[in-house]
Amino acid sequence: MSTGEQLLDVRHLVQEFEVRAQGGVRSGVVQAVSDVSFTLAKGETLGLVGETGSGKSTLARAILQAPAPKSGEVLFEGTDLVKLKGRDLLRARRQMQMVFQDPFGSLDPKWSVARIVEEPLVAFRTAARAERRRRVTEVLDRVGLDPERYADRRPRSLSGGQAQRVAIARALALDPALIIYDEAVSSLDVLIRAQVLNLLERLRSELSLTYLFIAHDLALVKQVSDRVAVMYLGKLVEIGPAESLYREPLHPYTVALLASIPNPDPAASRAPVTKTIRGEPPSPIDPPSGCRFRTRCPRAQDVCAAEEPLLRKLADGHFAACHFPVSDDAPAPALAGGTHDAAAPD
Repeated sequence: MSTGEQLLDVRHLVQEFEVRAQGGVRSGVVQAVSDVSFTLAKGETLGLVGETGSGKSTLARAILQAPAPKSGEVLFEGTDLVKLKGRDLLRARRQMQMVFQDPFGSLDPKWSVARIVEEPLVAFRTAARAERRRRVTEVLDRVGLDPERYADRRPRSLSGGQAQRVAIARALALDPALIIYDEAVSSLDVLIRAQVLNLLERLRSELSLTYLFIAHDLALVKQVSDRVAVMYLGKLVEIGPAESLYREPLHPYTVALLASIPNPDPAASRAPVTKTIRGEPPSPIDPPSGCRFRTRCPRAQDVCAAEEPLLRKLADGHFAACHFPVSDDAPAPALAGGTHDAAAPD
């Protein structure tokens, strides 16, 4: 689904978690990630979007084998990480780093900034102490933090933007090939967010980095992504070039997400009913049959319950998993059985 030399190839990834009631009796299985496949080319940024609970962060952790997925393959530079154990997996993880949403939650409050950034270098025993300190100084300067001013500070004395820059510096310390940003700018105010996004783009260009950028803000993802993947209830429902996906979304869920982006113009008309959805996502313990989005979809018909739609190519590099994809020349079909309640339970 992408062009260029592949860095990451995720194939049929499944991640599930057992739910146990009081007394340890198994009461169900959370189907967090269900048969997800995509590729990521070197130097590319893939944006991953979806509602809270759609499985975005679980997918990211499964890629990093933290914990390992239930089944599937994660090929990183041709090596299946799922099959690696011990030292081999540790060496592979050196090339993959993650930046989390809450920088203060991911930084040890008792450690200095220098020690936090040096931590991965110590863990991987990369060099002598003098060389590690030189690397700490280098990456702090690269993310826009003066080492002389910030190296000895503790996280509690930093602003949110500064703390996130420390987290980014820590991710850069080992010179990785892939960085996963899990809602890494969502907790920052608008001005600081723009500055950090500019920093990320500059780092990608200067260091030839590859990004998996997870967010729920579609307007934000559009700014930084080459391609965008849309996730719903553990499934990828659409993936394609950012420009194409935002201009002509093909899946009803993507249409609804785009319609939810606030318009600052008070005179602008509201999104039509056909572009909105109601209700909450179903439980991942008992997802609907067929298309998992059908219980909220204004275009759903009987076939949507009977057959699961597969990702298929509908435009150049643009894939969607929908029996009735949205397009200008294909109006919403008549609903089977009359009026359809988008919030109706399975």
